[in-house]
Amino acid sequence: MTTKLDSKLRRELNILGKLYTLTLSPEGLNLAPKGRRKGYELAWVDFVSGEAALATALNASLARGPKPEPVQAKPKNAKPTASSARRSRQVSQKSR
Repeated sequence: MTTKLDSKLRRELNILGKLYTLTLSPEGLNLAPKGRRKGYELAWVDFVSGEAALATALNASLARGPKPEPVQAKPKNAKPTASSARRSRQVSQKSR
């Protein structure tokens, strides 16, 4: 016999070394980074209604999900590499 899901059920997951909280509720599921409220949401209705609806729901949930971590940018005062210096010289010679 199965148990009805009438309240939220939370479990901790380790995905690629990062902790996440999976919350199962009567409305759907939510996967969020541990300690955060916003995450990836998917309603049960969207899950069982078919492949096209599932893809739409997944894309929409990704748009509402947490922002990806920014990539480290090079400092503005960094010295140009030898290949970029050659390219800039070639461009300046061609424009003459």
